[in-house]
Amino acid sequence: MRTGIKMGLLLMAAVLALLLGVGIGSVYVPPGDIFSIMAGHIFGSPLPEHIPASYSVMVLDMRLPRVLLAFLTGAALAVCGGVMQSLLQNPLASPFGLGVSSGAGLGAAVVIVLGPVLAGVGTFLLPAVSLAFALGTVFLVLLLSAKLDKGMSNVTVILVGMVISLFCNAVMTLLATGSPVHAQRIQLWQLGSFSMREWGAVWALLPVTVLTGLYFLRYARELDVMTFGEEQALTMGVDLRKVRGRLMAAVAVLVGTAVSFVGIIGFVDLIVPHIVRRLFGAAHRRVIPASALFGGAFLVLCDLAARTLTPPHEIPIGSITAFIGAPFFLYLFFAGRRNG
Repeated sequence: MRTGIKMGLLLMAAVLALLLGVGIGSVYVPPGDIFSIMAGHIFGSPLPEHIPASYSVMVLDMRLPRVLLAFLTGAALAVCGGVMQSLLQNPLASPFGLGVSSGAGLGAAVVIVLGPVLAGVGTFLLPAVSLAFALGTVFLVLLLSAKLDKGMSNVTVILVGMVISLFCNAVMTLLATGSPVHAQRIQLWQLGSFSMREWGAVWALLPVTVLTGLYFLRYARELDVMTFGEEQALTMGVDLRKVRGRLMAAVAVLVGTAVSFVGIIGFVDLIVPHIVRRLFGAAHRRVIPASALFGGAFLVLCDLAARTLTPPHEIPIGSITAFIGAPFFLYLFFAGRRNG
């Protein structure tokens, strides 16, 4: 099947996932009604008589921002996972495993605990601090890797990232234990959630996701070369340290922004790039946009399961992705050992 046809089918699947996410809930809203509500909001036309006014509020103010935020988060995590796996030539590499997500989560935990002290500073304080911690984590990983190994081999970067990730998680646990009042909120943050998210988070994440995705596409050739190994990349004239540093910083910006609004969500950045490469090949000019569509649709469906499987209670989204991703991780690990 041609790549264009596969990409078109993937786009249709992503649109279908969005419609399912918006339409299914305690009250079912048919796709036709969803389009009518959106058209009425955009063009100012009156709603058809058969659509209750409450549907408009439910779709536009509750479900649509949540579903779009889930889609953007899934797209961001999946694209960053594909980039990290190519940068480090490791199928098990991901921003989650390298401490970027944990660093952003630690920044959020610090703001949550210090909330009463920092009251009135601003609505976007938590996202800003999370992003700063994510960037700081990346620079710390690169700094320690350079100290331990002047060549900054991929194995060293991965091991240092895992250590930093475990350290950040340990500090978050200490903060939760030492502040029982905020413990539940920190624990929920560690598992991720899209509940009660509004349009502000969507408008903040949208430009970061689009611009960072375009930035990754600019380095598609370098990522293609780096997939074949460090020696091949050096032979082709790729400055490994410079490219790796720039792209890891971009990954930190995108993942840190996403995590700052929804919490830590694992395994999306691990699962999706592998499936996409099986379907579309290894060329990053196809892998990056396909990962964005697939990751967005995947996380929308995971969020749909999280809020509909055990009504009226909601399952943390991180539990859903871990339930799917953990067996997939084991499959990759043992498949790699057999191939080795």
